[in-house]
Amino acid sequence: MLRLTLARLLAQNGQWDAAAEHLQSALAQNPAYTAAWKELGQVRQAMGQNDIALAAWQKGVEVARSNGDKQAEKEMAVFLRRLLRAQEERGQSQVPE
Repeated sequence: MLRLTLARLLAQNGQWDAAAEHLQSALAQNPAYTAAWKELGQVRQAMGQNDIALAAWQKGVEVARSNGDKQAEKEMAVFLRRLLRAQEERGQSQVPE
């Protein structure tokens, strides 16, 4: 939880690389941490790393589903759809597997 909080504060200050690093560390410690997957997707999208954001949210949806975290699952599904729609509109409809 501390790393998630640090990542959010760093992201608010535009320190995207450091935020992503803390989120990756949080997920290395606990791969079932749904909130970290959600935040990682947001940070990667802000960094312009849309493929990594998609992958993070896809994994996050799986984790949320297995944890029974319906709200987080719905939120990340919305983020996924929005990003995919934006990529399709720009002709970048590459979805990572």
